[in-house]
Amino acid sequence: MAAPLCRLYLITPPRLDDLAGFARALAGALEVGDVAALQIRLKDVPDDVVAAAVAGLTPVCHARDVAVILNDRPDLAARLGCDGVHVGQSDACYADARRAVGPDRMVGVTCHDSRHLAMEAAEAGADYVAFGAFFPTTTKDAPTRADPEILTIWQETMQTPSVAIGGITPQNARGLAAAGADFLAISAGVWAHPQGPAAAVAALEAEIAAGVAERPA
Repeated sequence: MAAPLCRLYLITPPRLDDLAGFARALAGALEVGDVAALQIRLKDVPDDVVAAAVAGLTPVCHARDVAVILNDRPDLAARLGCDGVHVGQSDACYADARRAVGPDRMVGVTCHDSRHLAMEAAEAGADYVAFGAFFPTTTKDAPTRADPEILTIWQETMQTPSVAIGGITPQNARGLAAAGADFLAISAGVWAHPQGPAAAVAALEAEIAAGVAERPA
């Protein structure tokens, strides 16, 4: 999932009570921006609900060259044919996740505000490392607060792509893009945007472009 500059990485809301309606909103959002991946992150739901979400959203994503990443569950990611899995520090370890999904699917790892954790994940073979939270977020409990400097240091010293996550909106995305994030992972900042998801993605694209332009030559 390497990126030349900075791209969007969307995350679903924690519940999808109207899967068909969300699929339409997702399609509209994907049409207006450069989105690299959609992470399906559904909390406290049965496996069959996750499977239905994967089945309903994967065609929307794949038709637009967007990867489908499943949160937390390497076993389900492999069984459902997802493009990858994202694991947190309290979920399956990288090695177990890699064994479950095989060599050809992506494995991303949450590293909070720790370059040490990120270096361990990168050296083990993670396809990307995720830092955060950078801003207050209501989407999930965020045990750490990361400084944008970690993105700059990471970009200057490591090859493994970095994902910035946590409370990102069109109003604060520019600084993270300027700091060196390869991807901005966003949930409520898109789906709860007052003008709708497509407007949010369009605004984010403009802010990302402005931020990338601010990076040192």
